[in-house]
Amino acid sequence: MNRTELKNAVAEHAGLSGADADRALDGVLETIAAALAGGDKVTIAGFGTFEARHRAARTGRNPQTGEQIQIAASTTAGFKPGSELKRRLSGS
Repeated sequence: MNRTELKNAVAEHAGLSGADADRALDGVLETIAAALAGGDKVTIAGFGTFEARHRAARTGRNPQTGEQIQIAASTTAGFKPGSELKRRLSGS
């Protein structure tokens, strides 16, 4: 599912116009991104938790040459599914 399909599904499910659903989707995604950038977790009960995860600097290898390279520390977004989402995915 891409963004347009998600927007259309939200619009249909919530009885919104496409434009209203697009603004709502923008608001949700922007709020989650801002919270993660600020170091906060975002927990949606039954769905899951979004959080910023820190990766330490490490040594890696260039797969073409085998040469060692230094990989800088970074921060990435992580997601841990909630119990309701796990249940739905397992088909229970």
